[in-house]
Amino acid sequence: MSRDDFWDPTVETVVAAGRSGAGTGAEPAGQGTRKGRTSRLHRAQRRADRKAARKAIPHAAGKSTAPSTPSKTPRPERPTSRGWARTGGGYATRVEAPPEFRGTTVQVCGLWPFSVGAGTPMVGVPMGKHQTTGATLCCDPISWFQPDRGANLINNPSMFVLGMPGLGKSTWIRRMAVGLCSYGVIPLALGDLKPDYTRMVRALGGQVITLGPGRDRLNVLDPGESARAARRLRAAGFDQQADEVLADAQKRRRSMVEALLVLIQPDRPKLAREMMVVDAALLILDDTLQRVPEMPDLLQLVEQAPQPLRDAALDRGVMTRYQELTEDLEAALRSLVSGDGAMADTFSGGTTTRMRMDVPVAYDVSSTGDSNDALAAGLLLACWSTGFATVNIAQVLADVGLEPRRHYLTIVDELWRALQFGGRIVDAANSQTRLNRETGTGVVWASHTMKDLEALALEEDRMKARGFVERAGIVVCGGLPESEMPRLSKAVTLSGAEMRELTEWSAPGEWNSALGRTEDPPGRGKFLIKVGARPGIPVYVALTDAERAINDTNLRWHELSRVGRYNPDAEEDEVAAPSVTIDLTTAAADAAAATDAPTLPAAPAALSPEMGEDLPTGAVTVPDTLTPEQPTGDEAVQR
Repeated sequence: MSRDDFWDPTVETVVAAGRSGAGTGAEPAGQGTRKGRTSRLHRAQRRADRKAARKAIPHAAGKSTAPSTPSKTPRPERPTSRGWARTGGGYATRVEAPPEFRGTTVQVCGLWPFSVGAGTPMVGVPMGKHQTTGATLCCDPISWFQPDRGANLINNPSMFVLGMPGLGKSTWIRRMAVGLCSYGVIPLALGDLKPDYTRMVRALGGQVITLGPGRDRLNVLDPGESARAARRLRAAGFDQQADEVLADAQKRRRSMVEALLVLIQPDRPKLAREMMVVDAALLILDDTLQRVPEMPDLLQLVEQAPQPLRDAALDRGVMTRYQELTEDLEAALRSLVSGDGAMADTFSGGTTTRMRMDVPVAYDVSSTGDSNDALAAGLLLACWSTGFATVNIAQVLADVGLEPRRHYLTIVDELWRALQFGGRIVDAANSQTRLNRETGTGVVWASHTMKDLEALALEEDRMKARGFVERAGIVVCGGLPESEMPRLSKAVTLSGAEMRELTEWSAPGEWNSALGRTEDPPGRGKFLIKVGARPGIPVYVALTDAERAINDTNLRWHELSRVGRYNPDAEEDEVAAPSVTIDLTTAAADAAAATDAPTLPAAPAALSPEMGEDLPTGAVTVPDTLTPEQPTGDEAVQR
């Protein structure tokens, strides 16, 4: 075997090149390193491979027959996703999203490959359509919270609705309440100040309780359903639950008496001593009376000064000292019993209408007006106390199997007016935002702006009010002025585009000279749904025919004003008011058709015969103030 068998001309060349350049200083920096030698070796190897390839090609007439490298063929010109990228090519700077339609997998499989997964939640009440895609959006705090429905989208079954007046906040809540009622959830409007929900509750076959001077009365000493629920629990062998229900009723009665005393006279230096006397008096009344105690009974017992009350007042055996200690308490109770004001007319007697737990309920307190803040605050606290006590009893009975499980949706609209009373109203609302998950209750709050929550006198109350929005599972924003964006951004994460959108929605409607009226505001029916830091979902709500009867808040403006002499002595014939018939099943179907969503199920039967009647599943006829002869809408404008 000769040397030529092992000779590699590439290696020989590289080695020779390295030797010839050594020490000359002409080679570039780094060629003396191992990396430099390796790169030179690779280049030499590639040259040798190319030379060997050329030798393998046969020659003809001394010329290589290797084909020449073909020239590159230019690629055909194609339009981009936005059009032809050239002058006059129709390039679009913005591409509109195509409309989306929803359907089951059985229906849309024939549209393959033009079907995609749903982009908006389909759990809950059909609320409207996505403003960009047209896809159906379903939303409510209870369905998005319930883990057994597969949603679990929020951590707290609560919603806060913000928006300027006239843009549809109450309409949004009413649609959600009607849809949830079809799912079996019972809406409760505990303190309707305008009112906005009485017509809806009547249409659903619910219970409307009107409180105020000259109307129904509410006895804050009435334990409500607690006594009867305790008897049912003891009969079934649940003594501990019965004791808990009675203790809760006693605590709520005490809190309401204390709240009324503070509303009558905010500065009460002897309040703690007075409440000790009230506690002792309530125990005596429960043991001696064979009926529900009332405010006159409490006043009479304080005036009689039995020994348990004197011991609670710490009079040291001196009657004059007892009279001095209870003088302010006696004066406040007299104003609640025999005073000439509205407080006595509302709280002095027994409860006129008891709240039911198996149907939608609305407490109408709109008669208080704006002139009597103390009465309005007292009624709100009394309605909340009664309503939440009823909810608590329903849950206890359901826990032991004596009643079916019920979920409730508590509605607190016009929160700005309730919070202006401050103090105990803020504390009561704050407790509901923290405890509603344990009580099986969804809560919906509604106000105009974040500024309403910061208008409270005390800083501690302002901090509590801001927490309502921060703790809400869902925040729904309508049109808001630009000045609200810094305040809202502290509680909700908003992008610049979302802020601009909310500001544009707050603009008023423009005057239409052709029609002779003002167009609807651009933000009416438009809302942005925010959950935490997720991008907002813009949705548009359009009313169905079945909903218009319960969403018209301008009833007194449909009939044109007339000038005429008032004759109080004229006898007018009683004319039966017309009625509005709303079929829950039809209303649910109309709402589903308007949003391309599945039809909501019919309202289920409610309770046992002992607790009340079943919820209506068909048509419900309710009185209406509109007559067929009265024009509505554009017809009234034309006349």
